[in-house]
Amino acid sequence: MLRFGLQLPSFSFPGLPDERLFERVSELARTAEASGFDAFFVMDHFQQIPSVGAAEEPMLECYTLLGGVAARTSRIRLGALVTGVVYRNPALLAKIATTLDVVSAGRAILGIGAAWNEDEAVRYGYDWPSTRERFDRLEDALRICRAMFAEPEATVEGRVHRVRGARNLPRPIQPGGPPILVGGGGERRTLQLVARYADGCNLFGSAGEVRAKLDVLARHCEEVGRDPATITKTRLGTLVLAPTMEEARRRQRERARRLGVEEETLRARSTVGDPDAVAEEVQAFFDAGLDGLIFNLPAGSPPEDVAFAGQVLVGRFGAGPAARAG
Repeated sequence: MLRFGLQLPSFSFPGLPDERLFERVSELARTAEASGFDAFFVMDHFQQIPSVGAAEEPMLECYTLLGGVAARTSRIRLGALVTGVVYRNPALLAKIATTLDVVSAGRAILGIGAAWNEDEAVRYGYDWPSTRERFDRLEDALRICRAMFAEPEATVEGRVHRVRGARNLPRPIQPGGPPILVGGGGERRTLQLVARYADGCNLFGSAGEVRAKLDVLARHCEEVGRDPATITKTRLGTLVLAPTMEEARRRQRERARRLGVEEETLRARSTVGDPDAVAEEVQAFFDAGLDGLIFNLPAGSPPEDVAFAGQVLVGRFGAGPAARAG
């Protein structure tokens, strides 16, 4: 069960030289761990995405980075939110996730999705299949990763990808392999795949929108004979938290200015306020049926902001099992 996760979508820290970048990322992950967060995530992108920053801003490859962070932390779970299915052969992805699980002594999460960034894929030389084929690839990847995590020799014949007698040694540390989290809230295909194959799902939107998605997921689970309670349900958004409401709103205005958008554009995926206001919105998400929340902070946020977020979130709502085990 994941109660609170921290996502780091930006590696832009003004004045920080590249040779210090990994140390800053590690410091943020260690702070999240010490503050009671259950998981630490990074994005799977090769250049920065428009909703976070400019394409010229730095972007580190996610799994190389997570392996380094694993060596600098001891409890917090680690994953990509989420791996774009077009970027890696599923058997290779299963090996990568297993390796991260071994390096981290059993703390890997395999986040995966159908991918959406056509511009990025084309720039980096990847084919961009149709939406239907990307979801076929996602289902293949879910089946192949699950089989390679669980079976001595995996054989899966998918629509696009296949493995025949694939070995995965060493085995994952976690029994059955890293938990698989599917990102996205598509009601017809994504949530159906969650019901059939995944251990978790990550959604977007308001509390009302999340509640509606969870109702759809419950119907898909009923169709396949699965208890929805066996799926960890989370939502990703940006947290703009400050000691006062005035300061939180100022930071949100600054964030909108930096991105060159209107504040209203950021509203749907932002939780903005002082501790009381943030706690009220977090409670609304839990009341909607979520098990946990994953937050990122505005680009360039220092470790002190991570610690304050953990103090407010974990202090008021409690830690998940991973944090309590620490």
